[in-house]
Amino acid sequence: MLRTWDIQESISFYTDVLGFDCASYSEEWGWASLKREEVEIMLAVPNQHEESTSAVFSGSLYIKTNDVDGLWKQLKEKVQVCYALESFEYGMREFAIYDNNGYMLQFGQEIPD
Repeated sequence: MLRTWDIQESISFYTDVLGFDCASYSEEWGWASLKREEVEIMLAVPNQHEESTSAVFSGSLYIKTNDVDGLWKQLKEKVQVCYALESFEYGMREFAIYDNNGYMLQFGQEIPD
């Protein structure tokens, strides 16, 4: 579950830019579920128990794909890039971007032997 301070903007980023579908949304709860193929991401606005006003998640979301090169070509001009498409010695070809809230999203594909 990713916190967002503008849920409509986040839904638009994930649907319009990344190609997710909004599977469920509740304005009353400040919550949405987004899906693309086998990946599901939930978004929520901070509740009254939270004091943070910005993204505080220090890790990244790693999403495996079967076409990392195609996804890179599709996204590279539309998003803020963290690092460009690259093949790594640990056997993955991947890139990373930031979503509209500043969360890092990594997309990777195993390099065939």
